[in-house]
Amino acid sequence: MANASDLRRVAMSLEGTTEAPHFDRAAFKVKRIYATLAADGLTANLNLAPDEQEFKVMMAPQAFAPIQNAWGRKGWTTMTLAAVDEAELRAALEMAWQHALPKR
Repeated sequence: MANASDLRRVAMSLEGTTEAPHFDRAAFKVKRIYATLAADGLTANLNLAPDEQEFKVMMAPQAFAPIQNAWGRKGWTTMTLAAVDEAELRAALEMAWQHALPKR
């Protein structure tokens, strides 16, 4: 079972990541934001590709859900922290982090 401290620690271990406020959330970004942590620390929103989102939701619907708006249709996904272990947390964050890296 992961929590906000786990998310922050794992995200900050990913190369180039910085943390900054983003409205009422904490945002983690490299070139672009790839994850935000809710103010209550219970959920995080991740920038996944639509096919990655579909897979995560299919495999772990208790942990992952599309955001219910246009951002969700683009792949932004809500992750319930208490429903994932640290390995799944790290895998999901690394997946989102890849999308935020500068294009080479």
